[in-house]
Amino acid sequence: QVQLVESGGGLVQAGGSLRLSCTASGNIFTINTMGMGWYRQAPGKQRELVASITSGGSTNYADSVKGRFTIFKTNAKNAVYLQMNSLKPDDTAVYYCGGTSVRGTNYWGQGTQVTVSS
Repeated sequence: QVQLVESGGGLVQAGGSLRLSCTASGNIFTINTMGMGWYRQAPGKQRELVASITSGGSTNYADSVKGRFTIFKTNAKNAVYLQMNSLKPDDTAVYYCGGTSVRGTNYWGQGTQVTVSS
């Protein structure tokens, strides 16, 4: 079993930056072999993948955030981060950390609110 806890959301003006953190606890083997991702869900919209990182460190980004957001991780701290720069009002959403084990089990954090004012 794995637990994911996000932190770092908040209110920021357009053009500003935030860094989200996701800390994993539980089965260490599962954590070290999981693919991780940051997702977001705005009011009235479906949850979408923002950025992902494999256990080997390969990354992928949604077109809407390429060049502005960076996903990275520190295995020693069992943490995954999302550095968000040049934020736009359209980035306003609840951001979720998610992980998928090699067996296909999905894990989710509770979400953290990001609000970007214009």
